[in-house]
Amino acid sequence: MAIETAAGALSPVTAIALVGALGVGSQWLAWRLRLPAIVLMLVAGVIVGPVLGLFDPQRDIGPLTQPLIALAVAVILFEGGLTLEFHGLKDRARGVRRLVFVGAPLGWLLSALALHFGAGLSWESSAVFGGILIVTGPTVIAPLLRQARLSRRPAALLQWEAIVNDPIGALAAVLAFEVVQVLYTATTAGAAVTEFVLGIGIATALGFAGGFGVAQSFRRAKVPEYMKVPVIFAALLAVFAASDAFLHESGLLAVTVMGIVIANSDLPSFTEVRRFKEHATILLVSGVFILLAASLDFAALGALDWRAGLFVALVVLVARPVTVLAALMFTDVPVKERVLVATTGPRGVVLVAVAGLFGERLAALGVADGALVGPLAFVLVAVSVVLHGFTLGPIARALGLTGGDKPGVLLVGGNSFTVALGEALQKAEVPVLMADPNPTHLRAAWKSGLKTFYGDVLSDAAEDRIEMVAYTTVVAATDNDAYNTLVATDLAPEVGRANVYQVAREKSDSARYSLPASLGGRAFGQKQTFAAFRSLIWRDWTVRVTKLSEEFTLDDWRATNPEGIVIATIAKSNEIRFVVDDETLEPPKGGRIVALYPPEPQSAAAAAR
Repeated sequence: MAIETAAGALSPVTAIALVGALGVGSQWLAWRLRLPAIVLMLVAGVIVGPVLGLFDPQRDIGPLTQPLIALAVAVILFEGGLTLEFHGLKDRARGVRRLVFVGAPLGWLLSALALHFGAGLSWESSAVFGGILIVTGPTVIAPLLRQARLSRRPAALLQWEAIVNDPIGALAAVLAFEVVQVLYTATTAGAAVTEFVLGIGIATALGFAGGFGVAQSFRRAKVPEYMKVPVIFAALLAVFAASDAFLHESGLLAVTVMGIVIANSDLPSFTEVRRFKEHATILLVSGVFILLAASLDFAALGALDWRAGLFVALVVLVARPVTVLAALMFTDVPVKERVLVATTGPRGVVLVAVAGLFGERLAALGVADGALVGPLAFVLVAVSVVLHGFTLGPIARALGLTGGDKPGVLLVGGNSFTVALGEALQKAEVPVLMADPNPTHLRAAWKSGLKTFYGDVLSDAAEDRIEMVAYTTVVAATDNDAYNTLVATDLAPEVGRANVYQVAREKSDSARYSLPASLGGRAFGQKQTFAAFRSLIWRDWTVRVTKLSEEFTLDDWRATNPEGIVIATIAKSNEIRFVVDDETLEPPKGGRIVALYPPEPQSAAAAAR
C-alpha cells in the first residue's frame, strides 16, 4: 500500500502522512537543536523529493496539490489577520502604515528593476514578478520571530508588514498581469481595470461581511461553544472561494480582512479560537513547505545562470534595505529597529505559490521568459530562508533588540518570599521581573533594586509593557490561590506549561478542592503553600544560591543542610528550572541550586545575651 516499487508512487494517504511527519518532525528537531525550523523543513522536503525521489506531490497527491496549498495559505493569512489587533499598534502605527503605503510600491519598483537588469527578465515578467516580491512571508516570519525572541516593537513591525503586504503583493501581481494580458490579447484596458477594481471591492466586502457575521453570531450566542472553530473554518473557506471566483488571488485579501475584523471584535472566546488557529497554522506551514520543497524541479533550476545569483543579491542587499529605510524615514522608529527590519526580508510560501501560478500564465500568453519566474522564486525563498534563519538572531542581539541572552523569571506577587527569591536570582545573574497590582507590595522590591511592573500581569498594559520573550519562566506566588491559578493557566500557552509554577494551594490535597491538571501551574519547593513560605521567611530563613561540583555534590549538600528546601536549579547556560519533586532532583553538572536555608544556630553566649 505504501510504496508500490522502489521507485513507485506513494498512496495519497501515505503521502499526506509523510508530509505531516516530516513537517512536525522538522519543527521538533529544530526546537531541540535550536536551529531555524524553516531551514530544516526545506532540507527535509528536498531530500525526500528531488534528491531521493521518494515523494513527488504531483505524482502522489495529484491535481489536489495546488488547491491544498492555496487553502493552506488562506488559513495561514487568516490566522495572521487574527493576530493584528489595532490596540496593539499604538506607537508602531505610523511605521506599519509607511511600510505598507510607501514600502509596498517602492519595493515593487525596485524589485522589478532588479529582475530586469539583474536576472535579465523582460519588462512584462519583471512587472508581474516584482509585484509578488512585495510579500515578506508570514509563514516564515512567525517561526523566525519565535526562535530569535525579538523585542515587541520590531517583531510587531515585521509581523504586520508580512501579513498585510502578502495579499497586497498578490494583488499587485494580478494588476500587472491584467496589463500584460491587455497587451498580448484582445482584452481592453477598461475591461481589465473594471475587473480588477471590482474584484478588490468584492474581496474587501466579503471579508468584512464574513468577519462581522461570525463576530455577531458569537456575541449573540447563536453558535454553541463546541461549534465555534468549525464555523470559523467553514466561513473562511466560503469567503476565500467566493472572492477567488470573482478575481483570482483576491481571496487572500478577503480572508486577511476577515481575520482582522474578528480580531478587533472583542469576543470573549477569541483567545481560545486564536490558539487553536495557531496550532493549525503550525501544521499547515510545515505541510506547505514540505510540499513546495518536494516539488522542486532540478531541471528548471538548471535553466538559470549566474544572473539568478545577481538578482538574489540585488533583492536582499539593495531593494529590501532601500525600501525599508526610505519608508521609515522621518518616523519615530528607532534607528536600530529600522536597520533590523531593513536587513530582514525572508520570502515564503505565498511567493512560491503565486509566482509559480503567474509564471505559467505568462508563458501561456507568449511571454518567453515566464517559465523562469517559478525557479527564480524558489531560489530567492531558499536563500532568504537560510540567510535570515541564521542571521536574524545574531543581528538582533548585536543591536540589543532581543529579550536578552539569559532566560529570565517573572515573579507574580510582591511579598517577603518573592523579594528574597528575586534578590537571590538577581545575584546569580538571572533576570527577574516582579509584578503586582498593589504598589505597597512592591516597596521592598524597589528598595532591593529589583525590576518591577505595577499592574495586573494579565492586563493589556502588561501585554504592551512587559517583554514576555525575556522571561521563560513564570512563578505565581500571591496570597490568593485562585489568582495564582488564573495567572498560571492564562500564561501557560505563551511560555509553555512546563515553565509555569505556583505556590501550592491550601487544601489542594482534598478531593473537594482539587483542580484538573489543565488548570494552574506546578507546585514547587516541596509543595509549600504561600503561608508556609512566608512563615519561613519571617522565621529568618534565607534564599541562597549554591554552586555544585564534583567535589561538592547534591548528596554533600543534603548532608550539610538536612532541613534545606531546594527551590530551583540553574544550569551553566543560566536556564532555570523550579523543582517540582525534590526526590527526583537531578541538578545539571556544574550547575547551581537555589534553596531555602534555616537560620544559623546561635552560640551559647549569644543565646544567653
